[in-house]
Amino acid sequence: MEKPISQFIEKYYLHFNAASVVDAAKGYEDQLNKGAKMMVTLAGAMSTAELGKIFAEMIRQDKVQIISCTGANLEEDIMNLVAHSHYKRVPNYRDLTPQDEWDLLEKGLNRVTDTCIPEEEAFRRLQKHIVKIWKDAEAAGERYFPHEYMYKMLLSGVLEEYYEIDLKDSWMYAAAEKNLPIVVPGWEDSTMGNIFASYVMKGELKASTVKSGIEYMTYLADYYVKHSGNGIGFFQIGGGIAGDFPICVVPMLYQDMEMEDIPFWSYFCQISDSTTSYGSYSGAVPNEKITWGKLDIDTPKFIIESDATIVAPLIFAYLLGM
Repeated sequence: MEKPISQFIEKYYLHFNAASVVDAAKGYEDQLNKGAKMMVTLAGAMSTAELGKIFAEMIRQDKVQIISCTGANLEEDIMNLVAHSHYKRVPNYRDLTPQDEWDLLEKGLNRVTDTCIPEEEAFRRLQKHIVKIWKDAEAAGERYFPHEYMYKMLLSGVLEEYYEIDLKDSWMYAAAEKNLPIVVPGWEDSTMGNIFASYVMKGELKASTVKSGIEYMTYLADYYVKHSGNGIGFFQIGGGIAGDFPICVVPMLYQDMEMEDIPFWSYFCQISDSTTSYGSYSGAVPNEKITWGKLDIDTPKFIIESDATIVAPLIFAYLLGM
């Protein structure tokens, strides 16, 4: 079976960051072969970067078992699904003046690097459907996590009339079909989180209708206790809260719950272009995590100092045998 991408990186990615890409991919594969599970954490705007084109297949092929992502990544994959043709690419984004940026705002275009998300077709198109789901849940006395509400919206079929990309390229739809566990720390700072907060402020919804960050931490803790027998690996794309929040579950269980036999994360890889800096979560080298009770001395550790939009698809392609 031909594997052109895998063969290419094995032949030419031999040193420095390039070698780390291959080593991290092989380490990830070893984890799965040993029966370990893998958490993938999505920071930044990986959904708007259309990582779903390959990440959805990773989910379908059971190469990721749990996800931690920002609220932005949770919603932006669905926005791309329903409004792709309305997105605007800005190749010269580095040259924009403040006036250029203001002009985009007035056109209802919110910029993420070189890509503008169309407010009316993306945010508002989702809003009317998700608000109904929130209100129906509250009327029934039910409470769910942010990702569970998104799953309900996707699986209900209410968005089908808007689909503008192949459904197989949506990682959120792939996750919804499997009811994959997702942790969304800091959901409140996302667009849908802001919209939900506005309904709470207007007295139309209760804050408790959406489960909180503390409940996400306990949900993750329960998952870790149940599934870490053969190990759970940690594959971190970018920095920030998507990675910082879930990695803390191990020292929390060990130190605060006094579960002295809880295993460390069994694998760690971070793709980041953050400047290496001790004391910085996103820039700290993996060994610093040993002192915090997150990684063991012999945990396979990889750090790839590069752009995740370039590196993550290569590693996923290797894992998918491409």
